[in-house]
Amino acid sequence: MDRLIAALDLDEYIARYKNYLAREKPLFMEGDTNLHFRFINELCRYELTPPPTVSNLDTKLTHLSKQGVLHIDEIWEFVKIVRYFLYLKSKKLEGCVAEWILGVNIPPAILEIEGWFDSKGGLKEEIDPRFAAQNAALKIVKEKISGALRSLISSQKLQEFLVDTQVHFINSQETLLLRGGYSHAIKGTIAGRSAGGYFYVAPSSLDGYQRQEADILSQKEALIYEYAKKISGEFSKSRPFLKFLNREFDRFDNYHARVMFAKAGDMEFILPKHDRDIVLKDFAHPAIREAKSVSISFKKSVLLITGVNAGGKTMLLKSILAAVFLAKYLLPMKIDAANSHIGSFKNIKAIIEDTQNVKNDISTFAGRMSEFSRLFTLNSAIVGVDEIELGTDADEAANLFCALLEHLIKKDIKIVITTHHKRLASMLAANDEVELLAALYDEKAQRPTYNFLAGTIGKSYAFETALRYGIARNIVEYARALYGEDKEKLNDLIQKNIDLELESKSKLKEIEAKTQKLNRLANSLEEQKESEMREFNAFLSKFESEYREAVRLAREAARKSESKDVHRLLNEADKAKKKIPLPKPPKNEDLQIDDRVKYGALKGVVTALKKDEATVDINGVTMRLPKSALKKISSFEPPAQKSVGITLARPEGASVTLDLHGLRADEAIEQSDKFLSNALLAGFDEVRIYHGVGTGKLAYAVKNFLKTHPSVKEFFDAPANQGGAGAVIVRL
Repeated sequence: MDRLIAALDLDEYIARYKNYLAREKPLFMEGDTNLHFRFINELCRYELTPPPTVSNLDTKLTHLSKQGVLHIDEIWEFVKIVRYFLYLKSKKLEGCVAEWILGVNIPPAILEIEGWFDSKGGLKEEIDPRFAAQNAALKIVKEKISGALRSLISSQKLQEFLVDTQVHFINSQETLLLRGGYSHAIKGTIAGRSAGGYFYVAPSSLDGYQRQEADILSQKEALIYEYAKKISGEFSKSRPFLKFLNREFDRFDNYHARVMFAKAGDMEFILPKHDRDIVLKDFAHPAIREAKSVSISFKKSVLLITGVNAGGKTMLLKSILAAVFLAKYLLPMKIDAANSHIGSFKNIKAIIEDTQNVKNDISTFAGRMSEFSRLFTLNSAIVGVDEIELGTDADEAANLFCALLEHLIKKDIKIVITTHHKRLASMLAANDEVELLAALYDEKAQRPTYNFLAGTIGKSYAFETALRYGIARNIVEYARALYGEDKEKLNDLIQKNIDLELESKSKLKEIEAKTQKLNRLANSLEEQKESEMREFNAFLSKFESEYREAVRLAREAARKSESKDVHRLLNEADKAKKKIPLPKPPKNEDLQIDDRVKYGALKGVVTALKKDEATVDINGVTMRLPKSALKKISSFEPPAQKSVGITLARPEGASVTLDLHGLRADEAIEQSDKFLSNALLAGFDEVRIYHGVGTGKLAYAVKNFLKTHPSVKEFFDAPANQGGAGAVIVRL
């Protein structure tokens, strides 16, 4: 772990994080990572007092298991934990955090012991009268010692030997700082020498008081031990609870330290997903102050990073591995968490430093081979290899590493590689599981941009880098000549490829921006068109409904009066209705059978067509709808065959009755079909159709139509009080 942290330049970050812990502990937290993430997120809502600094209590718990007696200071460490959980219980916490903290039930005996201690870890006087008596006796003795010292300091015979008038405590003794030759003026014991050669002298006249003080302190220590023994006995009985509390304190400390660290650095948390994809958005490596953020999508098995020297390739590799490491241990980072995605990996391996070791007789390349040999035993791993071709012949290494990487890909190991070796890069580029990334160089400014371009191999710019770092120009030009014209042309070709790629990406962004603008405009026009269509259909529906109601009432009046004039007027009204110039609906495309269409928010397929109507199958429900209400769509995937709920807009003017008196058979069938469609949309289960008795032809036609309608469950003649043989009840 420490080696990996060092390799990824996370030493300082981890050290800063540990400052927020109440006591040092491993980064790994046992248990469900999802649950840990949930608690951390909830704790971010609160401002809590940090847990107190507490020592490791594992050995103390073991001591208790053997009925040992703890020192009062060791008992105080347990009391601090108990006291902190009491503080948490007093806070108004919510959700899973509140449920967790309130679930920590502290036994009454432990609560009583917690009340025996003051804020500094000492036992309170109130718990035993002997403590009060001892403290009073100590106070009297100290006052006597202080009075005796003041008397000595003010005595005339000691004045010439006093270096200062302070009382100095040396080895817990009260002493005076005196010059040499003091012995004829005062009797005492030398407790030490000062840097200036003076003597710290404990006056003999204080011996009696100091013996009294020592006796009282000895009695007090005996009383404290008595209570330590009593408390240790109670702690031994409650050891399972104390062990649980100690573990829960570490758990809370883990959460709270992460939250405080994140708030201090304006960082975010990411929960690792159960896959191998890595998408970083605006990630900043913690080791770099004012770092240029990294955004990258790495979803294949291998990411091959090439390009300019000192252009950020190694730091990008470390950033990817660092982000995975921080997410794995739920540590906060500078990142756009909402738009980032980090998979979970059991192992993280960094092959970065030169492993050459004289003591072990191992070369750079041999060290690399040793590192690679260990990779074959790993699973669920991400590996970073910096300068993969380091330490041996480049051409041989290209073939060797190509073979090694192809084998590791089959083991589902994810690998990030940096290299300047064009042959290896070109060999790996042909593999579908390899993503290419090139570090870019600003030709005009003659320096790296620290930006990266996906999908291409980058040029190293070794000569330019040498010039930038102080190598003489004539040496560099000579090196160019040795390098050769053909190889330089290859570099130029690589650069041209990068330039073309950048130009195409820039143009693509412009096209995408224009496309989005056009799409927004088209959507706006479509919404306007649909709005006009809805208004037209609403007007038409309302008009036809009012007309039908007026005709129905007129016919009812006609049947009662049996006036021929009424029938004549009704026919004239019908002719006049047909002559009314209705507003024309927005023009609709010509529909064909099997066309995909949209009706409001519903999508369906045209199964049959008439002059102004279309039969549409919407999720297994057949409806006859006006062509003007349908919108032709170019793409539509029919839903999977499963039970679905459909919410249809209830049509205006829908009725549970239909009067067909006076209509021809074909007109009656057409009206009945529309009527049943509207009834289905309105959600009616049962409707009534009046066809009259007459010659029986209309009744025959209507009943034959109902027999073949797919949405009719059954139908029968209406009761006498609802029309009898002149009407039919239809159940849908």
